Amino acid sequence: MKLENYHLESHNSERLAKHERQLDFITSEISDAQSIIQKLVDFQIAIPSWALGTGGTRFGRFSSGGEPRNIEEKIEDVGLLHKLNGSSGAISLHIPWDTADNTNAIKALAAQHGLRFDAMNSNTFQDQPDQAQSYKFGSLQHVDKAVRKHAIEHNIEVIRQGVELGSKALTVWLADGSCFPGQLNFRKAFQNTLESLREIYAALPNDWKIFVEYKAFEPNFYSTTVGDWGQSLLYANKLGPKAYTLVDLGHHLPNANIEQIVSLLLMEEKLGGFHFNDSKYGDDDLTAGSIKPYQLFLIFNELVEGMDARGMDHREDLGWMIDASHNVKDPLEDLLQSVEAIMIAYAQALSVDRVALQDAQAINDVARCQEILQQAFRTDVRPLVAEARLRTGAALAPLEAFRTFKVRQELISNRGSKTVATGL
Repeated sequence: MKLENYHLESHNSERLAKHERQLDFITSEISDAQSIIQKLVDFQIAIPSWALGTGGTRFGRFSSGGEPRNIEEKIEDVGLLHKLNGSSGAISLHIPWDTADNTNAIKALAAQHGLRFDAMNSNTFQDQPDQAQSYKFGSLQHVDKAVRKHAIEHNIEVIRQGVELGSKALTVWLADGSCFPGQLNFRKAFQNTLESLREIYAALPNDWKIFVEYKAFEPNFYSTTVGDWGQSLLYANKLGPKAYTLVDLGHHLPNANIEQIVSLLLMEEKLGGFHFNDSKYGDDDLTAGSIKPYQLFLIFNELVEGMDARGMDHREDLGWMIDASHNVKDPLEDLLQSVEAIMIAYAQALSVDRVALQDAQAINDVARCQEILQQAFRTDVRPLVAEARLRTGAALAPLEAFRTFKVRQELISNRGSKTVATGL
């Protein structure tokens, strides 16, 4: 399905008067509102190819119909999202799920939708058909060098495909670990993984980055070889200047202070990027901002402060991506909601009175510090986010537009009601 400009112009015209009243009020309350709006216009969040279909659990999966059946349709769906919100101008591919037969055609299609290719993602947590070496007991950590070699070669192939598409980064997430005490020698597993990562690192082009993702648990439940940000940072430091830690908001034990982790990684110049989602219990992969919106704001508060302190470009210097699973929602609606929540948290963080906060911190005025942050969090910045969309030609209310123009029904009509997106 293709949304035309006149669709969005019609949608926006019905909401413009109300939007302008709301915008006038918030711009009178926030002194640097125009600067915030421009930063919102510039900010882009990559959509992962695997999040365009219905998610599920080990107990079941219930398709919403009209899911993308190939990489071309995935690009078209991200193009729809970007048309609606103006903030989803990149797609992150997962290999081998998204291996392209005709790279030039795929690049041309992405360009038609105004999309670039974000970080490439390798897969060493699934055995592919006819795969001789199994990842059942790990990949880059495996006790068998032949399995490690197979996983290394796969990652190098992902880099090769990424170079052809114009990507500049590789994300490595490992399911490696152990389920029972005594199953694994922790030190040897770490050393094997480091040795494997070094071979992958050596294959990186000069202008590429490698993101080492961590996860506290699952699919292994006793130990994980890259189990927390400290272990990821160890790998990144040992690998070299092109290696960074990637933070997935769901990949932490309950009550972890993610905002402090972010601050310290920025300080060490080793924060590479984000996978945004939300959680109640563990790695739930829920809609960003749906459970802990204040935490999302606090994370962005540290991001904005830390990036500005180092003179970093908010759009270019970190990787921003969603990583979610949509068990009971329409995947595209869920992604629209996640992008909206991320943009709101970012706008709130941009509105924090930094000078006042630093002054209050300097005299240990704890109550004042809290009030400054909560004032920004409680401010309704949605008109700023909507105005940024309007200036890019996107929809004032993306989710409403999605439903008004019956996008899902059109996708089902074109693709069928029983389609299943590639991936998990």
